Amino acid sequence: MRTTTFWSAASSLLAVLATSATAAAAATTATTSLRIAIPASQHLQNPSSLPPSTHATLTTLGRAVLSAPLNAANQFVFDNVTAGSYLADIHCPLFGFAPLRVDVGPFEDALKVQVWETYRGNDWENKGEEIPARKVGAGSLRGGVYEARLVGRKVYFQERASFSIMSILKNPMILMGIVSLAMFIGVPKLIESMDPETRAEFEAQRRENPVATLMSGGTPGGGGAAASGPNFDVAGFLSGHSANKGGARTPSPAPPADVVGDAAPVSSSSAGEAGAGKNGKKRK
Repeated sequence: MRTTTFWSAASSLLAVLATSATAAAAATTATTSLRIAIPASQHLQNPSSLPPSTHATLTTLGRAVLSAPLNAANQFVFDNVTAGSYLADIHCPLFGFAPLRVDVGPFEDALKVQVWETYRGNDWENKGEEIPARKVGAGSLRGGVYEARLVGRKVYFQERASFSIMSILKNPMILMGIVSLAMFIGVPKLIESMDPETRAEFEAQRRENPVATLMSGGTPGGGGAAASGPNFDVAGFLSGHSANKGGARTPSPAPPADVVGDAAPVSSSSAGEAGAGKNGKKRK
C-alpha cells in the first residue's frame, strides 16, 4: 500500500516538472519581431537617400549581435527577437541617430516590446523618453513600428576660416584705433569751425591746464615764455633748467660772495712784484 502511494506521488511530481520544463522551453524559444523606422525630418527630407551601408544592430550581453539592413520602406526589421534587454544602434556614415533601449518581455501569451531613448556613458537604468509604437495592424503586438530620432549630420572635416573684413573691424584694438584716428582728425577741424569767442575761451582753458600746455610745447601755468614744439626741452624742464627762444640754455648765476671767501683784491702792482720775486729777479 505504501509502495503504491509512493509511486503515485513520484509520478505526479515528474508530471509537474515536465510541464514546468515545457513552459520554460516555450518561454525561452518565444520570439517576436522589431521594426525601427527612420522618419523624414528637417535635416533628412528623404530617408531613401541614405547610403546602402546604413544598418542597425541589437546588442545584449551573452548573445550574438543582431543586424538588419535598411529596406525599401526605410525600416530596420529584426525577426526572431527573444526576451531580453537590448541596445539598438543605427550606423550611418552621413547622419547620427540617438541610441535606443529595447526591452522584450512576456505579456500574456506573447512577447511585448518597449523602447526608450538612452544615453551613452550613463547607467543602463537611466531611461529617457519612451517611444510609443506606431501600430500597423489593429490589436497586434507584433506589428509595432518605432521611430528613431535623427541627431544631426556627421562632420568629419573642419572648414577653413575665410577672410572677412567684418572680423577685422570687430577687433576691439582696431575699433579703438579707428576712434582715436577720428578724434585726431576731427577735433582740429571742429576747433577751426568754432566762432572766435568760443575758440578764445577754449584756448584759455587749454593754457590753464598744465598737461595740455606741456603737450603743446609750452611752460605750465603760462608764467614763462612758451617754447616752440621742436625746441622744447623736456629733460631741461624736468631738471629745473629753462631754455630761451634761440635754444641756448640760460647760464647759471654766479655763486654769492660769502661762498667764495673774504679774500682781499690783489692789485696789478702787487701781482707784478709777486711774479718778479718768484723768478728771482727784480727790476730797477
